[in-house]
This record gives sequence, structure tokens and C-alpha cells, in this order.
Amino acid sequence: MNGIVIQFRRGKKIIHEKHYLIDLGFTKREEAKKVVGKMVEWTSSGGKVISGKISDAHGNNGLVRAIFEKGLPGQAITTEIQVKDSTAKTKGEKLNGT
Repeated sequence: MNGIVIQFRRGKKIIHEKHYLIDLGFTKREEAKKVVGKMVEWTSSGGKVISGKISDAHGNNGLVRAIFEKGLPGQAITTEIQVKDSTAKTKGEKLNGT
């Protein structure tokens, strides 16, 4: 699934550098809630990949919030992003399941 990076998450006096609003083509908040916890990846034109995780829905029109491990560059706004099918692993969860 692909989406578009819309903007930084921001308030009146502060910008969250690692938080971004992403449009995945949903029209309702309930649809956006279904992808919470999935991994997202942004790839630069040079091949650099920055990973993040969808944290929650944003508003009632289907946007989602994603938190990235590093902040995306300003050139990432209005570019495509890919949503991976697997969900994010928590820090305490083991990878092999044992």
C-alpha cells in the first residue's frame, strides 16, 4: 500500500520533527484505525531508507500519524511512502517467538 507524506505534525508553537501526517486514501477515521501499528518506509532518490511506525489516526478524514526513527528531510513532503504488511515489533518482543 502506498501513501503520500502530507506535513509535519505541528501545533501553534511547536513542530514534532519525527511525526508526520500521511494520506493513505482513506475517507473515514475507522478505516485509518485499521492500519495502526504497521511499519512505513520512505525511500530517498539516492536509495536511503527511513523506517517508521503508524501510531494513530489523525482527524476524521482518514489521515494517519507516523513516527519515524529519524526525521525525514523537507524534500519528503508530497512524496510517496510505502506501508509494509507486517506490524511493528516492540522492543521487548523476541523476533523468533521463543
